[in-house]
Amino acid sequence: MRKWKYPLLLLAGIGISNVGGWIYLIALNLIVLDEWGSPLAVVILYVLKPVAALLTNGWAGSLIDRVNKRNLMAGLDFFRGVLIAVLPFLSSSWWVYAVVLIINMGSAMFYPASMAYITTFIPRGNRQRFNALRGLIGSGAFLIGPGIAGLMFMMGTPTFALYMNALALFLSGVITLFLPKLEDGIPVDTGDTKWEVIKEDWRMVWRFSRRATYVMVLYVLFSILIVMTAALDSLEAAFSKEVLHLSNSTYGYLVSIAGGGFVLGSILNASLSHKLHHMHLMGFGSLLVSGGYLIYSFSEGFLLAAIGFAVLSFALAFATTGFETFYQEHIPAEIMGRVASMYGLLEGVLVILSTVLIGVGAELVSIRFVVIAGSMIMLGITVILYISSNRNYWEKQLRRNSECYNK
Repeated sequence: MRKWKYPLLLLAGIGISNVGGWIYLIALNLIVLDEWGSPLAVVILYVLKPVAALLTNGWAGSLIDRVNKRNLMAGLDFFRGVLIAVLPFLSSSWWVYAVVLIINMGSAMFYPASMAYITTFIPRGNRQRFNALRGLIGSGAFLIGPGIAGLMFMMGTPTFALYMNALALFLSGVITLFLPKLEDGIPVDTGDTKWEVIKEDWRMVWRFSRRATYVMVLYVLFSILIVMTAALDSLEAAFSKEVLHLSNSTYGYLVSIAGGGFVLGSILNASLSHKLHHMHLMGFGSLLVSGGYLIYSFSEGFLLAAIGFAVLSFALAFATTGFETFYQEHIPAEIMGRVASMYGLLEGVLVILSTVLIGVGAELVSIRFVVIAGSMIMLGITVILYISSNRNYWEKQLRRNSECYNK
């Protein structure tokens, strides 16, 4: 327990922040819909997330790797908490979108900063278990967060829920400040301009990518999987309502089954984390995710769609843990912020392009055809990822066995 004292403290901060994030999402959607009376006004909120990633990822990594990551994480929590507390005063003006964009930019910086801190903070042998526990907390927040939001709406208003979310972020920031201060970041040549520093960092990421081609190919393949899930999820409601002809309540059950599958996968993943290799988790988990989407895309009714949702969400818990551990094991912590941010820029562009392409395809051809085509592309990507990740693992095992035999 003494060894896990600080990791558990970090997990507590992450859990509080995740629950608050769900409360924020639901409350903000309701506030904007009530004030503007337009579904389009809510859709714009979702567009702002990839836009924030595009505006942030090109330079955020240069900052993350050069500052103390613990202080940066705490500062981002406090900063976002203040902005969320301001939102209720701006809900009837266009300024609400500007503030939400800045909040999303802070969130886009927080993830690579936290990954770099976790990699330095958590010993190599404990990373997979920590990532599994973090996934379990995330799945718990997925179920608990909306429930807490509902209770808050019963006791008060969505505005009250936003204030509670701001308080949760402040609490998360305070908890983060109790964590160890590990490093101060890499030094900066004061003679360089900010633009020169950023250009040199881009070159550094390119040099690293060329040296670690195999690692970055797997990284990009998994990123494409995430891009495809985001694009297909944008048609989830339309597919369920217009193709499967599900009612609103039945569609709600479908989403609940997905949440339950993710929670079950997270629990099993956390309990078996010390027995499963992260390359197997990433490769086979990704393959099962695409299989779940394929079942869903060919479904004709609720039952088969529910099976597909359960499979893909169950497998996603394993695939995510495997990828995060792979990422931490193969990318040096001192450059992790820059690598994650700059490849995140590519991922953001792909999310926007693929979402637009799938949306246009659904209008011009059919929703069913586009979802099936997207699922088939995802399956092809994950087959390549599965073969590539397992080939490397078995080659290492054979070399290790050969070395033991020679000794």
